[in-house]
Amino acid sequence: MWQGGKVGTLTRDQLKQLAVELRQETVDVVAVTGGHLGAGLGVVELTVALHRVFDTPRDKLIWDVGHQSYPHKILTGRRSRIRTLRQGGGLSGFTKRAESIYDTFGAAHSSTSISAGLGFAAARDLAGQKHNVVAVIGDGAMSAGMAYEAMNNAGAMGARLIVILNDNDMSIAPPVGAMSAYLARLVSSRTYRGLRYFLKKATAKLPRLFRVSAKRAEEYARGFWMGGTLFEELGFFYVGPIDGHNLDHLIPVLENVRDTDNGPMLVHVVTQKGKGYGPAEASSDKYHGVSKFNVLTGEQKKGASGPPSYTKVFAQALIAEAERDEKVVALTAAMPSGTGLDLFAERFPKRCFDVGIAEQHAVTMAAGMAMGGLRPVVAVYSNFSSLESERENFTSTDRFPGYPSSPSLLI
Repeated sequence: MWQGGKVGTLTRDQLKQLAVELRQETVDVVAVTGGHLGAGLGVVELTVALHRVFDTPRDKLIWDVGHQSYPHKILTGRRSRIRTLRQGGGLSGFTKRAESIYDTFGAAHSSTSISAGLGFAAARDLAGQKHNVVAVIGDGAMSAGMAYEAMNNAGAMGARLIVILNDNDMSIAPPVGAMSAYLARLVSSRTYRGLRYFLKKATAKLPRLFRVSAKRAEEYARGFWMGGTLFEELGFFYVGPIDGHNLDHLIPVLENVRDTDNGPMLVHVVTQKGKGYGPAEASSDKYHGVSKFNVLTGEQKKGASGPPSYTKVFAQALIAEAERDEKVVALTAAMPSGTGLDLFAERFPKRCFDVGIAEQHAVTMAAGMAMGGLRPVVAVYSNFSSLESERENFTSTDRFPGYPSSPSLLI
């Protein structure tokens, strides 16, 4: 029941039971190994549905960041090793191509999945192949301009690409229920798409003014009931929002989208980070990243006391410098606690800037600040501002024999 290829043979009731077991297994694993918990719990049903509907690994499934990939790893033949997660010689905490054929693209940092998916789609089309390409991206990753650059390009190309927007934090969706699920199934159905295509052909014979008016009327009507106008403007056909924890809603919509053979589509799925585990649901960060913990209470184990961390020393030094010089400001990219800038922000709230997941913007904004007379300090993880997070996609020589070993040679 845990093998990816077997998910497609299960009944709907068996799939629901699988989701229950998969959620419990994820909690039990992270309690032992530590790691990212909340994101994985939020996509359990979505993971089951994707492997149920799509023919993975023939169909390419690309996860944006690895935080949400633990249930995917369990379902794709790695359950026996899952308790080696993030251990020396064990499974990676992220998707890793050398680890499994089901890990289509190596992902560490976020906002890369749509670009990668578009690349896979272009390669597929040039090869005359027919498989699906699915990119799963979280709403937090949509704060990075790269995601919109990729969507704009995909829309302009008219590429056959499926993007799943996992909305678990930004609350950009209206209430999700039976009506929205019905509308999602309706607009993603072959009947609706066929009717839309027929009307498009019919209006093509009308004067341009009438064609534009009819197109706008259809888009605005659908946008009024379902949202998604921004994505439509980028060239995507928007479907949603859908309850991401309801397999009876998810599976029919994904099947409709799978069977659509033209243009890029975006499926808006609403989930709850930390779903199904009380301590995670009640936590402010939904147990995004945790150390080992007690499953019954959720209490995380504290490490042995020792010298202060580098992060805390850095934060204290920066605060001291800012107290001496009012021109010192700090910037980070959605990682204030990881870099120590949460402490800086408490002391200087107006001089600390969190720009979201947009490192290139943070660096360029800092340059503008410097030109304006300030003394900016940008604090991000080093591999988030370099090619390191994508290195393994270029250097798996077992899959790409003869390719150069350094990604810098490919750019």
